[in-house]
Amino acid sequence: MKSPLFFFYAFLCLALTLSFGSCSKNPEQEKSAETLEQLSAILEDPAISIQSRYAVINRIANLYYSHDETDNMVLFLTDWVETHPGDTYNAYWLLMVASNYLKQGEEAVAEYYYERIINNYSDLLVNGESIHFACLQHLIQISKNSSNRINYFNRIITNFPQNVSITEMYLRLALEYEKNGEWELALKSYSLFLEQPDSSTIQIAGIPDAYTKARQMVDFSKSPKDWTFESLDSLETSVKKAISSYNWRALDQYRSKVNFFAMSWKSSESDPNALENFSMHNFMLGNRIRYSENLDESSTPTEAYLRTTGWSTYINVWYLYFRKVNFPADPEIHGRWEWAGIYFGEKL
Repeated sequence: MKSPLFFFYAFLCLALTLSFGSCSKNPEQEKSAETLEQLSAILEDPAISIQSRYAVINRIANLYYSHDETDNMVLFLTDWVETHPGDTYNAYWLLMVASNYLKQGEEAVAEYYYERIINNYSDLLVNGESIHFACLQHLIQISKNSSNRINYFNRIITNFPQNVSITEMYLRLALEYEKNGEWELALKSYSLFLEQPDSSTIQIAGIPDAYTKARQMVDFSKSPKDWTFESLDSLETSVKKAISSYNWRALDQYRSKVNFFAMSWKSSESDPNALENFSMHNFMLGNRIRYSENLDESSTPTEAYLRTTGWSTYINVWYLYFRKVNFPADPEIHGRWEWAGIYFGEKL
C-alpha cells in the first residue's frame, strides 16, 4: 500500500506539469485562435457585404493554410459551400480545396473538385484570371481518361482561344481522338491543325515532327492506298523482281504515292528536300543494279531495309525502306506494308 507521501508527490508533479504546460502555449497560436474567433463572429453578421464576406472567408482559409492546418481549411471551405449554395465565390473556395489536394499529390481527389467546379458553377474571374480556365489546365495535366481530355481540350478551344495556342490544341485534340479510336474526328482535328498559319513551324513539347505526322495522316487518308502490299514478303519479292528485270514502271507503281522520301541517313522526313517525286527510270537506265539476298539485320516487325547498289556513280548504295502501315482508321489497310522511302549511302 502506497503512503500518503507518495500521493502528495504525485499530485505535486501533476500540478507542475499542468502549470508548465499552460505557460508553454504558443502566443502566435493563441493570437491565431483569437483572430479566427473574431473572423467567425464577423462572418455570422447577416448585414455583412458580399465583398467583406469574401475577404473574411479568404482570411480564415489562409490562416489555416499558413499554420499547416490544411485539413481544417478544407473542412471549413467545403462546409461553407454546402451550407451556402448561393455564395458567388463558391467556385473559388472549391478551387482552393482542389489546389490543396493537388499539392499533396492526391490527384484523383483534386480532379473530382476541378470537375465539380467546371460542371456545376459559373465561371468566375479572380485577380483577372478565369477559374474555369485554371481548372481545365490542371485537368488536362492530371486526367488519364482520353474521353475526359477530349472534353477539356474542346472547352478550351471554344471558350478560351485567346489564352492558348489553338494550333497546339488542335494537334493534342487529334492525338486524344486517335487514342480513343475516333478516327474521323482525329483526321478532322489534324486538318484543322494543318490549316493554322504556324502549323509547319510550331514546336510542341513531347511531340516532335508534329507537322509531319499530321500531314502524313491527312494525305494518306485522302489517297487511294493502292500501292500497299498484304505482307512484307510480298512487297520484298515484288521489288526484287522489278529490279532484276529493270522494270522501272513497276518500281514507280510500288512506291508510296504519299509522303515518299529520298534522303541521307542524317536527314529527317520533315526536311523540305526529303520528299521526292522522281521516276526510277532515270536511275535504272544504263546502270547495273544489285540487291542483298536478305533484308538488313536491323529490320524489325514494323520496319525493314533492303540494301541495293549501282544506282549512281555519286551515291552507289541505296537502302530501300519498307514499313508496316499504321492507319487504324481503315482496317483493310492497317497492317499492310508499303515502300515508304529511300536512304542514300551506307548506314551510319
